[in-house]
Amino acid sequence: MESLFVPTLIVALAEIGDKTQLLALLLAARFRKPWPIICGIIVATIANHFAAGAVGTWVAGFFSQAQLSAILAVAFAAVAIWTLVPDKLDEDEESGLKRYGPFLTTLIAFFLAEMGDKTQIATVMLAAQYPHFVLVVMGTTLGMLIANVPVVLAGNFAADRLPLTLIRRLAAAAFAVLAVYAGYEAMKLAGWL
Repeated sequence: MESLFVPTLIVALAEIGDKTQLLALLLAARFRKPWPIICGIIVATIANHFAAGAVGTWVAGFFSQAQLSAILAVAFAAVAIWTLVPDKLDEDEESGLKRYGPFLTTLIAFFLAEMGDKTQIATVMLAAQYPHFVLVVMGTTLGMLIANVPVVLAGNFAADRLPLTLIRRLAAAAFAVLAVYAGYEAMKLAGWL
């Protein structure tokens, strides 16, 4: 169950204040139809995170467990630092898509916005670390929904009430803990501990 719960928590925290959360807020304000937007988020996230998880599982096969743990330690530390930097929404990513309606606009915009995003990279790393690929993808998708569905449903209310700096710091701390854990595992597997 760790393969489900850890990715859920990590992605939910990392997503707070992320550009896709800002995109969800913008789409909710623009279309005022929450359910097609939520469905678009689900489909886009599953597709994107399934591909990212497949890459993570594939990459894991090229390294020993000690090497993979060391790589993950560095990667998690980098994402911890990256999480502290606020994202900005590029209006051009979404502006031309609104003519397709709320579901298709959300599907395309979310899929594209997640490309190279910290939650996609976290999915790659988590799939490399945990043995249950499907549970990791389910967890990262659930984390995205935990962070984005309230924004879609509550609109500006949720964004105004959350201390984004605090949440960003908690997400960075979670990634830092994963970095320390992966580093510890790397040293243990290398026989240094």
